Amino acid sequence: MAGGALSLVSWRMIFFINLPAGAVALFLLARAGRSPRSEVPFDWTGQIAAVMAMGALTFGVIEAGSDGFGAPKVLVALALAVAALAVFLRAQARGRHPMMPLDLFRSRTMVISSGTGSAFTTGCYGMVFLYSLYLQQERGLSSLATGLVFLPMTVLSGFVSPLAARLTEKFGPRVPIVGGMFQMGVGLAVLAALPASTPTWLLAVVMIPVGTTGPLAMQPTTAVLLERVPAHRSGVASGVFNTSRQIGGALAVAVFGALLADRAQILHGLRESLVIAAVAAFAAAAANLLLKPASRRQ
Repeated sequence: MAGGALSLVSWRMIFFINLPAGAVALFLLARAGRSPRSEVPFDWTGQIAAVMAMGALTFGVIEAGSDGFGAPKVLVALALAVAALAVFLRAQARGRHPMMPLDLFRSRTMVISSGTGSAFTTGCYGMVFLYSLYLQQERGLSSLATGLVFLPMTVLSGFVSPLAARLTEKFGPRVPIVGGMFQMGVGLAVLAALPASTPTWLLAVVMIPVGTTGPLAMQPTTAVLLERVPAHRSGVASGVFNTSRQIGGALAVAVFGALLADRAQILHGLRESLVIAAVAAFAAAAANLLLKPASRRQ
């Protein structure tokens, strides 16, 4: 909503929201002590290759939405993404101090938790992206009014965190994780099925199950992951988990943006995108049923 209000002045103003938070983070980071466990060199090869792979893939998918996958610049971008990914995987497999040790993914918990984080951001970030465009372009809402549509799910998310903690304490983490991701899938599927004439207030109501999935499912997912990895790898595992979430959000925006590229078919693209996100959420819910109770070690 703050972004919507600032964009009434200028759309460029929305980027200033991140400056205070970034400044505080840099201030605290500069004063944080180094890890007492080990001193290792920065993985320049892995970092650069990862950025190139994600950047090229995102660019290629976005441009394919308007120019098609056969466009030369799209083919070059996707080829660069594949090459950079190959370099990244080689660096992680053979490097002495990889930033993402590949043997982490021998753990079922690591794989499922990362996939769950990615599915969550695909659904949540993807939905916000889709309806930010749809409500303004197709329904003529201002940026501020569009922000107000997302307000109910944002406010209610703050009340879900205590509920997630109580559910986890009473039933274990699988109940809020599976229930939360299933709830997200249902919400996205319902949004995809709603007719074009659906009132905006009803869209805001249906968004609530999607928006409240974060505190319901992500907190216990993080707890399960950190409980089941070796203590000396908890930082790396947490970083991989958060990276998987960011990748899911970035790819969702890229893919869904490509599906919305045809303005004449924007509603069709919206529904296709929501179905994709719903399938990802249901898959994550099902995958978490494969995890053992959190009190056991894998």
